[in-house]
Amino acid sequence: MELHLNRVDYMQVGVTSQKTMRLLPALGKKTTQKVAVADQDGVVTCFGMKKGEPVPVFKTLPGQKVSRLDLGGALGTPQEKIFVCSGSEVRGFTKKGKQFLTFEANLTESINAMRVSGADLFVCASYIYNHYCDCKDQDYFLSGDKINDITCVTSPHLERTAPVLACQDRLLRVLQGSELLYDVEVPGPPSVLQLYNKDGGKSPLDVLYGTADGKVGLLKMGESSASAQWEMDNEQKKGGVLCIDTYDITGDGVADLLIGRDDGGVEVYGFDDSGEPALRYEHGAVCCCDALCVDVLLSPGWVTGLTTEPQKAEAGPGDELRMSKETQTKVAALRYRLEQLQGQVLQGRERYQQTAQSPSAVSAVPVFSINDKFTLCQDDASYSLTLEVQTAIDNLLLQSDVPIDLLDVDKNSAVVSFSECDSEPNGNFLLATYRCQANTTRLELKVRSIEGQYGTLRAYVTPRLQPKTCQLRQYPIKPLSLHQRTHSLQQDPMSRLSLSGQFSLAEIHSWVGFCLPEVPEKTPAGDTVTLHFTNTFLGTQLEATYCKGEGQFRSDNISTISILSDVLSKEATQRKINLSVSYDINDESVSHTLRMIHPKLEYQLMLAKKVQLIDALKELQVHEGTADFLIPEYRSILDESQHLLDEYKKQPAHLERLYGMITDLFIDKFKFKGQNVKTKVSALLEILDNYDLNSLLDFFSEA
Repeated sequence: MELHLNRVDYMQVGVTSQKTMRLLPALGKKTTQKVAVADQDGVVTCFGMKKGEPVPVFKTLPGQKVSRLDLGGALGTPQEKIFVCSGSEVRGFTKKGKQFLTFEANLTESINAMRVSGADLFVCASYIYNHYCDCKDQDYFLSGDKINDITCVTSPHLERTAPVLACQDRLLRVLQGSELLYDVEVPGPPSVLQLYNKDGGKSPLDVLYGTADGKVGLLKMGESSASAQWEMDNEQKKGGVLCIDTYDITGDGVADLLIGRDDGGVEVYGFDDSGEPALRYEHGAVCCCDALCVDVLLSPGWVTGLTTEPQKAEAGPGDELRMSKETQTKVAALRYRLEQLQGQVLQGRERYQQTAQSPSAVSAVPVFSINDKFTLCQDDASYSLTLEVQTAIDNLLLQSDVPIDLLDVDKNSAVVSFSECDSEPNGNFLLATYRCQANTTRLELKVRSIEGQYGTLRAYVTPRLQPKTCQLRQYPIKPLSLHQRTHSLQQDPMSRLSLSGQFSLAEIHSWVGFCLPEVPEKTPAGDTVTLHFTNTFLGTQLEATYCKGEGQFRSDNISTISILSDVLSKEATQRKINLSVSYDINDESVSHTLRMIHPKLEYQLMLAKKVQLIDALKELQVHEGTADFLIPEYRSILDESQHLLDEYKKQPAHLERLYGMITDLFIDKFKFKGQNVKTKVSALLEILDNYDLNSLLDFFSEA
C-alpha cells in the first residue's frame, strides 16, 4: 500500500534536543490533541489546534537547556502531566501550565535521559542511573559506558518495573533494582529505545531500538534473556536514528513504524505477512517524532505535521484556484506581517551601519550553535562527519595533520576545492574548502584514515552571518581509528603484546582510550578491564586486558600489535614511566591476515583492470558501430561501465591502501625478529602487481 502525506507547519520554536516533544492524549473522540515541546532555550511550549491554526495553551520563561521531556501521571489514568529535565533538575507541569514539581536530583552530571512511570522517576546522567519513588532515592547503578537512552518494561515475570539502558558500548542493560539482570548486544551504539505499541504488547515485552549508525531492530524481552525478532540494516547509508514510534497510519489494524533520523529524514514502515518491516513513505527534516492521533514531527526550529489531508486545492486544466474569504484574510495578514518584518530588518541594518562607522564601535560577534557528530561507519570503514548549524553555512574549511581520504557523499551538494599543502614544516596533509549553496544548514562528509597515523582533523565552520565569524571543531584521529567495540572474539591464531610497569589502572586505561575509539572516558569498575575490538576494514580482532601494573593485548594482525607497542611506549616515555615489553608472535596469524585481505585485494585489482579497459572498449564500439563482436566479458564491462566508474570513484586510493597494509605487515613481521627488510619491498610490490595468493604467502615465508 502506497502512502501519501502532506507537510503542514504548526509553530516555530528554538533549537531542540532529542526526545523533547510529546503529544498529550486526547480525552474524547472529537477533541484534538495538544503538543508539548521544550527547546534549548529552556522554554516549554504547549499548544493545541483550532480551525487549522495553532493556539497556545501555555509557554514558560527561558531558562536552562531542556535535555528531555516525558509525560506521566497516576497509573491507569491519562498520562497528561509534562515533565522536563534541565541540568540535574526535574520539573513537572500540568496540561494547563501550572508547575507542581521541582525536584533536584543532586547529580554531579546533567540528566540526558528520563522516564516517568506513575510515582517512579528514572533518570540517567552520562554513566549514572538513579531511580526515585515519590522523590525518594530507591536504586542506583554505575554503567560501564555512556548511557544514551532509557525505557522501562513491566512483566509478570519481573518483581517490579525493570529499566532498560541503551549504552554506547553496543549493549542494552536490563536492571532489577540496583543490579544488572542481563545485557543484550545490538549491532551498533544504541541511541534510542521505545516500547512497541507504547506498552510493549503482550509479555514478554517488545522493545524497539535504533542505533547511531542507522540500524533499527525489535527485541523480545524475557525474564533472563532477550531474543531478536527482526533487524533492519542501513544499506543506503542513511543517518543515525533519533526517534522511533508506532501508530496505525495506514488503517490496516497493524501499528506502523515511524523512524526519524539525524540527517533530517523520516520514514514510515508497514509490516508484511512475515512480520518484516517494509518501507511505505519517506520525508525530510525531523528531529523528534510522536504519533497518537495526529502525526507530528519536530524539525530544527519548527513543529511540523505530515497529514493525509490535502493542503492545496487540485485544479484542472484552465481552472483557476479560488480562495475562500477566510483564506484571503489570512494571506493579507501574512503579507502585512511580512512587510512589517522587512521594514524592521532594514531599520536594524541602518542602525548597525551607523554604529559601525563610529570611532568607538565594537562589533558584536554573532553566537551560533553547531550540532556535530563524528562516527565510524562499520559498512565501509569510514568516518562520517555531520555538521548542522542554525543558520545557513557559507563555507567549511577542513585541515588535517595526518593523511586522510575524502570520500564522495551523494547528499553533499557543496563545491569542494583542494589547496596545496606542505606536510613537512607545517604538518598539513589536507586543506579542503567546501563552498555551500544558499540555505545549506547541514553538511555531511566522509573521510577514511590510515591506521598507525594519528593526529587531529579540524573543521572551521563559517555561517552566512555579519560580521563574519567562524567556529572551530576538532576531531581526534586515533592510532587504531578503524576499530570498533564488540563483545565476542573468534578463535583465530593470535599474537600477544605484554606490558608491565609502575602505572595505575587509570593511566593504562587513558592510554588505551588514546589508541582506540569507543573506549569509555571513565575507568570501568573492578580491578581488571577487558575490552574486545574488531577492525571494520579487514575484520581482524583485538583483545585488551589490563589492570594496575600489567597489560596484555592479543590480535590476529601483527601490525595492530606493532602500532600498539609504538604508541603505548611513547605515551609511557612522555610520563617518565619505565615499561617492560615482551612479544609472542604467532607466524600463522600473518598468513591468516593475508587470507582476510585476499578477497578485498582481488576485487580491487579486478575493478581497476575493468576501469582501465572502459575507454578502449568504448572507442572500439564507436569505431565498429556495435559491440556484438566483443566477447561476453568485455560486453559486460561496457554494460556496467557507469556502475564500475561510480564504484571506483567512491573508493579512492583503496588499492593503494591494501598495498600499504600488506607492506606494513611484511615489515612488521620481520621487525619483531630484529630484521630490516625494507630493501625487499620493491620485490613485494612486483608480486602484488602480478598478484597470486600462493606466491604472496611463499614470499612472506621465504623472505
